[in-house]
Amino acid sequence: MMNVRVIFLRLSFLLLAPTPLFCCAQQDSTDHKGQEKSESRIQSFQLRPVAFIAPAVLVGYGAFAGGNNFINDLDRTTRAELQEDHPLFSSKMDNFMQYAPAAAVYALHLAGVKGRHGTLDATGAYLVSFAIMKASTECMKSATQRLRPDGSTRNSFPSGHTATSFTSAEFLMQEYKDVSPWIGYGGYAVAITTGVFRLYNNRHWVSDVVAGAGFGIASAKLGYFFYPKLKRLIAGRHAAHMNFVPVYQQGAAGFSFSGQF
Repeated sequence: MMNVRVIFLRLSFLLLAPTPLFCCAQQDSTDHKGQEKSESRIQSFQLRPVAFIAPAVLVGYGAFAGGNNFINDLDRTTRAELQEDHPLFSSKMDNFMQYAPAAAVYALHLAGVKGRHGTLDATGAYLVSFAIMKASTECMKSATQRLRPDGSTRNSFPSGHTATSFTSAEFLMQEYKDVSPWIGYGGYAVAITTGVFRLYNNRHWVSDVVAGAGFGIASAKLGYFFYPKLKRLIAGRHAAHMNFVPVYQQGAAGFSFSGQF
């Protein structure tokens, strides 16, 4: 019998095995000088090769599932056990959970908990990250034509839901790791749970989910690197510094806008 706890722990081990590399990569964008950070300007993000070691390991793991090896065997045995124990399992929670870590960023802003950037720049970085993730995963799905476990379509690799959830989780981590790393860890727990639901719904193989995590993390890092460059390209080097913040006052929700020209 394979319960949710077992599959969660198994998937967590596969996804967190590169944790030492991932933790080193997280340090590349941290401000160690104690300088005051602007709420309306995106912080510079240094793109270092070490930041992509962990995502590359995850994507590489998933890519090797195409061969006759232990990765493919794990895919088959895990799917067989899940179907034997939970043949009628069906849930739509993963459709919503994939966006939960990103939604947490805006909820924290609304609650007055300041992250690394104002809402406008944080949104810009997330949108660029999401676009990179979506383009890369769709291209890979089209190129690999891998059959889903349920036999419905040939677009199984990588898991788009998992990629989306890990893009959102890395977005949450980048914005709030200086406030508390546990906020980011919570986002990653939700992302892993999203992957578990994709397995229980018989929509993906384990290797699809692991690779999706790699695509999501890498896309968010690339998004934070490219967004400031795109912003300068579109708005110019002397662009207005704007801040767009959700507020809640006297029982009503709204937004506060400020700018410096």
